[in-house]
Amino acid sequence: MAKKNKQTSYWPHMILGFLLVGVTLGYWTVKSATSVPVQETNDYMMKYQQADLHINDILDKKKRFDKEYTIVIDGAKKGKLELEHVKRAKEEEVVLLKQGTNTFTYRVLDKSGRPVEGVKVTFMLTRPHTDKDNVVVSNIPLKNGEYVVADVNVSKPGRYILRLKAAVDKDTVGYSDLPAYLNP
Repeated sequence: MAKKNKQTSYWPHMILGFLLVGVTLGYWTVKSATSVPVQETNDYMMKYQQADLHINDILDKKKRFDKEYTIVIDGAKKGKLELEHVKRAKEEEVVLLKQGTNTFTYRVLDKSGRPVEGVKVTFMLTRPHTDKDNVVVSNIPLKNGEYVVADVNVSKPGRYILRLKAAVDKDTVGYSDLPAYLNP
């Protein structure tokens, strides 16, 4: 009588194991992705979708502005960001803010150094990679050749960006982004 050779087959167990690993990794991916909220960027003081659609117009308007005008911040204390645990190839100048209310003074000048009147100025204090703490001030009036943004509350320590948009007319718009830092 012939004996039947009994061999155990492992491939059904391997298929079930791969399916279990796939479902587990899928669950982990969805859980990780939903635990970190998506934050939109606000370059050019608009949503990134609008900036992407109109980037050529934005850059043309900025080029026209930069050809004839400049944006200068006055009275800001500048220094080098020096942290022991942060190593940067290029040290950038930052504006050191004080905790509480801050005042920022800007001037929009033509190439000869005279203040420009009739400019629609918008200011935004924002943090990199988030728009939760944005402070936006629109239609800043011109006083003695300066645009003064007063009573901007800065309470959390960390990095900030001072953004200014200056629209001379509908075809000439300039932007100023200045990194800022509030020490803890």
